[in-house]
Amino acid sequence: MIDFLKKNKNALLVGFLATVFTGLGIFLLGDLSGYEAKNLLKESLSGLNILCNTVVLASATILALLLTVLSVSSGSKNTIKKQHYLQVLNIAKFDVILFISALILFQFFNIPIMESNNVPTSWFDKIYWATLASTSIISGMMITVILMLYNAVTNLIAIIGLGDDHHMLSDCEANEKIEEEKEDMQNES
Repeated sequence: MIDFLKKNKNALLVGFLATVFTGLGIFLLGDLSGYEAKNLLKESLSGLNILCNTVVLASATILALLLTVLSVSSGSKNTIKKQHYLQVLNIAKFDVILFISALILFQFFNIPIMESNNVPTSWFDKIYWATLASTSIISGMMITVILMLYNAVTNLIAIIGLGDDHHMLSDCEANEKIEEEKEDMQNES
């Protein structure tokens, strides 16, 4: 777990900051009565459904795209370290957590709570705050997944596309590249 946090600290930090930034709206609204919260919830429910639907679709697409990343990685002539595959596995795990969270939240938003007469009005402010907090969290998680995927893709571009001596190349592969570069330099002289 600590290794995961170290390797993804930038993506996690930006995702956390996005969660905090979007969550600031919660505190800027101030204290709401149950009736005000019910009206605000009615107004924002369609947007919240769209957000959850978008996150569900995006996280499912990212999971499918990870298969493409694995295909490109394994089809490469370079020997990539286990670290790269662990990075892809971490993205997949985080993405699945995001997918499930957004799907559960989407289902929650489809409960016709606004039409229910059995829910006390005093509960709506708590429901509203929980709704805003949970959508802020999934927004931050989505940003984190995108940044983690970006890091994996830029590593692959550096290894496969640019032919850089990258830390994710196996040691024997990196040594071969260094030897090839030395030979090229000697041939040019």
